[in-house]
Amino acid sequence: MSAAEPTVLATSGGHRADARSRVLFDALVYHAVELAGVTGRRPRILYLGTAIGDAEHVTSRMHEAARVAGFDLTPLYLFPMPNVEDLEEAVLSHDVVWVMGGSVVNLLAVWRAHGLDAVLHRAWLAGVVMAGVSAGSICWFQGGATDSFGPALRPVTNGLAMLPYGNGVHYDSDAGRRPLIHRLVADGTLPTTHCTDDGVGLVYRGTRLVEAVTEVAGKGAYVVTEENGRAVEDRLEPRLLRRPAC
Repeated sequence: MSAAEPTVLATSGGHRADARSRVLFDALVYHAVELAGVTGRRPRILYLGTAIGDAEHVTSRMHEAARVAGFDLTPLYLFPMPNVEDLEEAVLSHDVVWVMGGSVVNLLAVWRAHGLDAVLHRAWLAGVVMAGVSAGSICWFQGGATDSFGPALRPVTNGLAMLPYGNGVHYDSDAGRRPLIHRLVADGTLPTTHCTDDGVGLVYRGTRLVEAVTEVAGKGAYVVTEENGRAVEDRLEPRLLRRPAC
């Protein structure tokens, strides 16, 4: 089973906590599975925690979230070495790749060192849904704004570029991100840039932005373009996803 065409779900969300669990999957992760078209069996999610150094305690929480959701989750570790013999076989045997947030700069460097960047591109073309949060969103684009280098936000411009845009995450919760994105688009450091408030995701078929979706009412998505040396921002109203019952 695979998506009908190359698909990305780029988000600033997907996780929530409740009274009994540190992390549950929220509506955006369920939507990634829906985009993969999985029916008649448990969805298979490949979890990439590279951006946080494959932290085992986070992987444990992802396993619990998957158990509650009824998904099969497999972590792909790159620290201290890959935990599989064949990276391509591992990626292609799953429906969805979900990439955790953290350092997008470190993520990109480690993926490239292992050739995982090329593997993910081939899997995307084959219909495996590429998805993730924060660093796991920016990575699919040409670049964005990141705190990977330190507390002060800086541009990253060497993303995987499956999507020919910039990407801005946590647009409403980190006060420095909107003005930096505007400056980077205005001066040409980033191309037209697609941004998400916390809880919002952007769906791409091929390289076309086809829909904004949200797990939190009232949140927005934005397209920032350059006009005559200045940034112009247009808001997109996302479709509200139904929150899972678990």
